[in-house]
Amino acid sequence: MKQPKIAIIGLGYVGLPLARLLATRYAVVGYDKKTSRVEALQRGEDTTLEVAPNLLQAVLAPTNPTMEEGQIGLYCSHNSDDLALCNYFIVTVPTPVDKHHRPLLAPLQSASEVVGKYLKAGDIVIYESTVYPGCTEEECVPILERVSGLKFNQDFFVGYSPERINPGDKLHTVAHILKITSGSTPETAQKVNTLYQSVIEAGTHLAPSIKV
Repeated sequence: MKQPKIAIIGLGYVGLPLARLLATRYAVVGYDKKTSRVEALQRGEDTTLEVAPNLLQAVLAPTNPTMEEGQIGLYCSHNSDDLALCNYFIVTVPTPVDKHHRPLLAPLQSASEVVGKYLKAGDIVIYESTVYPGCTEEECVPILERVSGLKFNQDFFVGYSPERINPGDKLHTVAHILKITSGSTPETAQKVNTLYQSVIEAGTHLAPSIKV
């Protein structure tokens, strides 16, 4: 597998624990558009209380880590340009619903536009945000194609691994809950599965398709 440099888009109660975990093995850029959130994380403070200060501080990188130097660690940023060298993009933004319980896709669409700006040939975009079957390929992929100018499943590829976080639960953390993985091609699915398998102690389950 190509040496991963991973972008986490959205550093909330889903994205931060995942970013922290991946940063124990890989170079990770955590991006959040909220400046106050990023500044707190750079100080080693997680206001969601999902990641203990000692665990967060142990992986924080003072500068954007590079793959070439074999660095690992988590660099938190509110500047999207820091995502330029990443080759795996994991979207972990919230998906709220309106008063009629219909999904509000604006955060997902906005995150897809951010990722599209930095997509390169061979990159993989993985969605974790909770969405309905078909949303990834029908709503998100067209945005990635439009913004990047690249072709889906030819130039870039997509995976889906639904977030499985139990907020406040310090026992069943992200590393200790079986992770379901999938990809837009068989090869992509294997790459996505291998990435998560390398850090998820509970193991993974590779689904036959993104929709499944």
